Amino acid sequence: MIKVTLPDGTEKEYEKNTTIGEVAHSINGRLHEKALAGKIGGIPVDLSYPIKEDTSLLVITEDTEEGLDILRHSVAHIMAQAVKRLFPEAKLGIGPTIENGFYYDFGLQHSLTEDDIKRIEEEMAEIIREDIPIKRVELSRDVAIKKMEELGQSFKVELIKDIEDDVVSFYTQAEFIDLCRGPHIQRTGVVKVFKLLNVAGAYWRGKETNPMLQRIYGTAFFTRKELDRYLTFLEEAQKRDHRKIGRELDLFSFHEEGGPGLAFWHPKGARMRSIIENFWREEHFKRGYDTVYSPHIAKINLWKTSGHWNFYRESMYSPIEVDGQEYILKPMNCPFAVLMYKTKLRSYRDLPLRWGELGTVYRYERSGVLHGLLRVRGFTQDDAHIFCTPGQLENEILGVIELAQFMLSSFGFHEYEIELSVRGKGEKEKYIGRDEVWEHAEDALKTALEKKGLPYIRMEGEAKFYGPAIDIKVKDAIGRGWQGPTIQVDFNLPERFDIQYVGPDGLYHQVVMVHRTVLGAMERFIGCLIEHYAGDFPLWIAPVQMRILSITDMHIDYAKKLQARLLLKNFRVECDTGNAKINYKIRQGTLEKIPYLLIVGDKEIQSGTVSIRSRKKGNEGVLSVEDFIEKVDSEVREKR
Repeated sequence: MIKVTLPDGTEKEYEKNTTIGEVAHSINGRLHEKALAGKIGGIPVDLSYPIKEDTSLLVITEDTEEGLDILRHSVAHIMAQAVKRLFPEAKLGIGPTIENGFYYDFGLQHSLTEDDIKRIEEEMAEIIREDIPIKRVELSRDVAIKKMEELGQSFKVELIKDIEDDVVSFYTQAEFIDLCRGPHIQRTGVVKVFKLLNVAGAYWRGKETNPMLQRIYGTAFFTRKELDRYLTFLEEAQKRDHRKIGRELDLFSFHEEGGPGLAFWHPKGARMRSIIENFWREEHFKRGYDTVYSPHIAKINLWKTSGHWNFYRESMYSPIEVDGQEYILKPMNCPFAVLMYKTKLRSYRDLPLRWGELGTVYRYERSGVLHGLLRVRGFTQDDAHIFCTPGQLENEILGVIELAQFMLSSFGFHEYEIELSVRGKGEKEKYIGRDEVWEHAEDALKTALEKKGLPYIRMEGEAKFYGPAIDIKVKDAIGRGWQGPTIQVDFNLPERFDIQYVGPDGLYHQVVMVHRTVLGAMERFIGCLIEHYAGDFPLWIAPVQMRILSITDMHIDYAKKLQARLLLKNFRVECDTGNAKINYKIRQGTLEKIPYLLIVGDKEIQSGTVSIRSRKKGNEGVLSVEDFIEKVDSEVREKR
């Protein structure tokens, strides 16, 4: 007999080799109906897994995130089986689950079309109707390689050769076999609803020198209601796509001739960015920050001293030779702040120093992951570096948290999740610095979060190579998370560059350095703003706040004078004096999401007024110019 300990501490005895499914059935019939897999000693396994010794057991059910993940991974296998039935020559890549779904990569000579996707979905439905048992098979590594070679699955052969274990696991569904750790559902008939979403190109194993495969994305849920809700969410996300809205509102563009991943800011986009950057500067000056500027390149030895060359090289561009010296495009701003700090001796009385920089950096991203403004190769960080004493550290972290909260709320973000990113256990080779330094830094971040009463998730292995960090992910209007502010405590860079201050005891002490952003990369933040507001920006951010529409040529002079008056009040205002009909002008302004349209005709000229249409309320009637100025000035001040 063996002893099984359940999550509530209950201990039950079973005969050796009793399966997890049988245990679930013995506990509760309803539990057995919902069971998809189990965890033995914390390791996920199939329901058919035979328990051979005393252990702890958690039954994974369909109403859990893990259960949904197992379902989706199984549907990825069903999709691969369908593709192999329709395209027998297909070479199988990988098919993992991802957030909200799954994908599978295929090597195919044929370019998949929408009609092909429909055929694949129909074949998947047939496989589900066949209710095929899904079985685990274990083979020795050598036998597994030989089998995949016989099947012509070269990608699988490559994967198996990278596996160090002597035994390799596969899963079979009738004629189909796939390399996989599992676990999986027991039969294809368990699947109720799924949907294939789109096809994209993807390099094998993410390397541009490898073959280009076709990646099919899909999703699956346990109920039709959940699937429909998700598809509605996708439709809304598509409407908010910043790339589409950016084109429609003429904010920015990308050009293959200029290079992928490099944004070109058009006048309206540049104006919006300037508004955000000016607000950023004003709020930083209020909080005792100064601003600095630094070069875009530096000698390679600077990056070797900082540690970036050893720990971050894959994201850095190749050296540029200048006068026999090697230079690197900067991926970070921090070493430049360090060099400026070292230009003179600093006293504890000078600290803290808070230096902000809207610094443009360059990082290599594979072409397959570039995504509009959200993933680029050149971007501007709203960076800052704080130099302080150990005793000042906690207050400085608290100050950054308060600034980050203020900035987020000013832009309409009120919900966010906080992560405390720390070193991974047993991964010291990925980080620099002594253990006690890391512990001090982590404790300072943790204490600040607790003092602010902010809940957080501890993320093992997510720290930067030089220190732990607070990472804040903001939620947009439809609940998606975006990387936002980050606060990193660094005792290591000051040590590597030997940056110090003179303490009250007259001795030299090592400075503590805080790296932080409160918005993140400007490109990504503006992309996030566009999608959060779907391009319908609050008045204070809108690149064009109002447009004056003349009804006929007789009203152009009044429109121009009104524009000049509003420009003097620092409003961003345009005039549409074209000969199109007024309804067309109104429709055009509405499509361009301009907050206020000011219509001027005979009545407005006679009374010195404007007829107002707003995006929020539609027709707002007639106001005097003075009252309109007061109204919008109040809106801008209150950031509405």
